[in-house]
Amino acid sequence: MGKKKKQYEHDLEALQVELVGLTRWLRRTGKRMVVVFEGRDAAGKGGTIKAITDKLDTRAARVVALGKPTPQEETQWYFQRYVEHLPAAGELVLFDRSWYNRAVVEPAMGFCTPEQYDAFMKACPAFEKLLTDDGILLFKYWLAVDQAEQEERFAERAEDPLKRWKLSPVDIKGREKYEEMGDLRDTMIQHTDKPDAPWFIADFNDQKKGRLDLIRHLLDQVPDKLVPDQGVELPKLKGKPRKERVTAKAVKVPKVY
Repeated sequence: MGKKKKQYEHDLEALQVELVGLTRWLRRTGKRMVVVFEGRDAAGKGGTIKAITDKLDTRAARVVALGKPTPQEETQWYFQRYVEHLPAAGELVLFDRSWYNRAVVEPAMGFCTPEQYDAFMKACPAFEKLLTDDGILLFKYWLAVDQAEQEERFAERAEDPLKRWKLSPVDIKGREKYEEMGDLRDTMIQHTDKPDAPWFIADFNDQKKGRLDLIRHLLDQVPDKLVPDQGVELPKLKGKPRKERVTAKAVKVPKVY
């Protein structure tokens, strides 16, 4: 293992310990936290979310990654399908793309009308103010990546059978919309960056450094999150450890490896 990789894993592990502490604080206080991850295709949203949740209790942290709306959902209030995924007391919810699809991807790809886009831009600050006024901690990150770096990642995905599934027709079409999406992003931030729901821009041209910087920044937004970790002392087993012997009839998994 190279020195840089060892350092990255060391730094990430230290941050993950703090993330566990963050979820412990959320449970203790009953606070609710929402983190929105937006950015260009292949920017690194999925990898960052995985790094955050890797060591967390799945009952304390949830990832929301919604697909294309159903015909029924298309007739609903735009924010409706996102509202049902908001956190309850003590929960952390991470949105892998969010309601901001309507601010960048949908208008760039022609998936919404100009009227729908305008309505969203007017409604979004009011919607988020309802969330924050109710006590939800809301943080929004845009993962920034240069087009040349994005193209390298697309090429890597296209060649790797384990990553090829990440490339969708929308991703491929979006390659021609780099500048247009940048303009839409700037307009989005200008209209929706508010004191209680700020936007933060993270440089993700180096994904590993970007992950560490973003997680560090997120943790620093909650300075009073320190809740002592209560150690657990296991009582000594009575007798010798036993082997597991299943006597009920069931099909056994063959030992291949």
